Amino acid sequence: MPNSTLTAISLEAALPVFYQHGLRDAPAALLASALRTTVPDLTAAYPDRAALVQHAMLADMERQKREHTALYTQYPTAVERLYGLLQLGLRDLAEVPGPFYAELQTDFPEAWAAVMEHLASYSAPQLQQLLNDGIRNRLFRSDINIQLVTKVLMEQLNLLLNPQIFPPARYNMSEVFRSIFLYYIRGLCTDEGARIAANHFTKI
Repeated sequence: MPNSTLTAISLEAALPVFYQHGLRDAPAALLASALRTTVPDLTAAYPDRAALVQHAMLADMERQKREHTALYTQYPTAVERLYGLLQLGLRDLAEVPGPFYAELQTDFPEAWAAVMEHLASYSAPQLQQLLNDGIRNRLFRSDINIQLVTKVLMEQLNLLLNPQIFPPARYNMSEVFRSIFLYYIRGLCTDEGARIAANHFTKI
């Protein structure tokens, strides 16, 4: 288990080191420096690299939740919030090197399972609530199947993260993200929702 020194520090600070050097190859000295601790303390807290990777991913998920809370205070409508979430997703994706998710899936299955659990328990209900709110406020079409659309969006995300379909060496992940999500969501909007979306679409 992590010691009290490390639990007081957000482990998401390890992610830039992982992005630059790889999950397995990232030097312990650089990770310790990023986390403002020592190599012995880091090794004592996380003798297994897999545990450090998993806790860093969990910390990053909490960072995302905090940003989403701040986003919701900035944007009042479901359409604005959905496009705001996409903007945050595009920004995050631009920071992640192509091989990162492939390495996470193949070499760190427990961390990858935590990512999938986050998508199922947090992201999917979040999308459902936004769709509900948008329909109630006549910003999304009333004839959409919320469960089905949520499933489509989640499967599109899985598609994006599948290196067999979109090899990172061949595709810009931010552009793939844009092509998969942005135009699809605009098609869910009513005329009023589309007017709101048009303003945000130009910013993404």
